[in-house]
Amino acid sequence: MTSSSFSSGPNGASRHYVLAAGGTGGHLIPAFALASELHARGHHVALITDDRGAAIPGKPDFLTAHVLPAGRFGKNPLGWPAGIRAVLEGRAMALRLFDAFEPSATIGFGGYPALPALLAATAAKLPSIVHEQNAVLGRVNRLLAGRVDAIATSYDEVDRLNPKHAGKVRLTGNPVRAEVLALRDKDFPSFTDESLLRILVTGGSQGARVLSEVVPDGLAMLPPALRQRLQVTQQCRPEDLEAVRTRYASHDIPAELGTYFEDMHERLADAHLFIGRAGASTIAELTAVGRPAILIPLPIATDDHQAVNTREMVRAGGARMIRQEAFQPKELAKQIQAMAMNPASLANAAHCAFNCGRPEAAKDLADLVESMSGIDLMDVIRMGETNPRAAQAAARPQTATRKAAKDRAEP
Repeated sequence: MTSSSFSSGPNGASRHYVLAAGGTGGHLIPAFALASELHARGHHVALITDDRGAAIPGKPDFLTAHVLPAGRFGKNPLGWPAGIRAVLEGRAMALRLFDAFEPSATIGFGGYPALPALLAATAAKLPSIVHEQNAVLGRVNRLLAGRVDAIATSYDEVDRLNPKHAGKVRLTGNPVRAEVLALRDKDFPSFTDESLLRILVTGGSQGARVLSEVVPDGLAMLPPALRQRLQVTQQCRPEDLEAVRTRYASHDIPAELGTYFEDMHERLADAHLFIGRAGASTIAELTAVGRPAILIPLPIATDDHQAVNTREMVRAGGARMIRQEAFQPKELAKQIQAMAMNPASLANAAHCAFNCGRPEAAKDLADLVESMSGIDLMDVIRMGETNPRAAQAAARPQTATRKAAKDRAEP
């Protein structure tokens, strides 16, 4: 790969950016959303990830993925030397990619695969940003916080953030998929005392056994007037599918079950209530669309970040949180009744969830990226001929961080 492989955008306004993300949907969904926004603005974007990340569905066709070694550092120190060697190897490969691609900035989305790329950016004196999807700053982002130029956050409150880095923080929100964001303009589905109550149950990309064990029995404990109006869609693990189907049939509750739904955004659009885990992308999508939820945080999540993710939505009245150890059929039925027995209560919760959404997250993050990469004022104005938002950004006063990044880029 050579730098000549990448042509400049119109009027020379195009820049090259490298995104680096761990190999899970939670890291990659916002990376894909940012890549699409930057591409729409005329920029070239490359992705650094691991083998898992390169295989995750949803990657835009224009986005080339580069797989780099990324060491992991578990609790056993005996494995650390191998992890360090992998990080150094990945850093060297990232530097070679930078020589060819000539990026204006590097943006990390957390996860160990982002570490070599951000270390390479520091070595190359490139502007760098980390984006934190969760309400707790992740391990890799904590490690890099002192080195990067900006820390983009998804929540007003972020735990494990060193106060000395507070000046770098920019609240952008967590970008979501375009097909989900498009649902924000649609009304909450009509819900009355006589209508169906459509419930969507998911447990992350692999499902969650506890949901399969608890939800059918919890729904069966609802008062007959509510239970008889249920329509359930539930994602299950393959090994749990038949047992869950049998359980719903025994309760005479109609349920569509599957291990994966390609049209998940359409099912979210139709849902009156969501029951599931509290991953960052899940909450970003629920708040983007405005769907009330009962959230059961993954108990083994690092730093208990899924429980912290629920904080804002629960405080606003858009969700209820049940710890997994308390997640029993009787408690679930109690919480559903509190939200759905009165149609007005459910609609109000939907409105509260909607108010927590940050629909401009991808655009705001792209604005931050552009501001860090030393784009000349006239270049932004020229690009604004086809991108009014970029022109508006150019009209804002230049921040000290942006000026520092531009000064550093000048010879």
